[in-house]
Amino acid sequence: MSFINYNAKEIHCKVVYYGPSLGGKTTNIQWVYQQTTEDQKSKLIALNTDIERTLFFDFLPLNIGDIRGFKTRFHLYTVPGQVVYDASRKLILKGLDGVIFVADSQHERMEENREALHNLETNLEQQGYDIHEIPLIMQYNKRDLPNAASMSELRSALNSYNAPEFEATASEGRGVFESLKSVSKSIINVLKGGATL
Repeated sequence: MSFINYNAKEIHCKVVYYGPSLGGKTTNIQWVYQQTTEDQKSKLIALNTDIERTLFFDFLPLNIGDIRGFKTRFHLYTVPGQVVYDASRKLILKGLDGVIFVADSQHERMEENREALHNLETNLEQQGYDIHEIPLIMQYNKRDLPNAASMSELRSALNSYNAPEFEATASEGRGVFESLKSVSKSIINVLKGGATL
C-alpha cells in the first residue's frame, strides 16, 4: 500500500515491527534511528500508554536506489506488544508494505511468540492481507542470552512461511540493519512488479 508523493518524487513505504511484549521491537527501531544521519530522518515519535510504547519515524535510505526516478522513503512503526492493545495493532497495520516479526529467543517466551504471530496472522487476514504474500522477515532477537532457544527450535515453532531469518541482539545492533535491508529489498522488488523474496 505504498503512497507516492509526486511533488517530492518519493515513494513512501510502511514497515511494521511486530512481536511479543518486550521482545525488542522498540530496541530495533531506536537503533535504526540512532544510526541514521539527521538529514535522512524525521523526528522519532513515541505514543505512550501506561505500559507500552508505539514508536515511529520515517527516513530516506540513500543506498536503496530509485524506482523510475523516485526515491523510497521508509516509515518504521512498532506495535504495542500487549494483547490488550489489539485495536492499536490493527490500526498500525493498515497500509503496510512489510513486516519484521521480532521474536524473543528465550525458551520461556516461546508461547508468547506463538501468540503474537497468530495475532499478526489474524489481524492481517481481517484487513485483507495474506501473510504468505507480504514481505515478511523473521528476526530472532536476544541471541546473546544463555537461555536462548536454538535456531532450529525457533524456526520449527515460528517460521512455517519459510521467510528470511536473522539472528539478532538488537541492544548491540546485531541483525537490526540486516533485517531492515532484507524487508526493504523485498518491498522494492514488489514495487518493481516482482514477487516477495
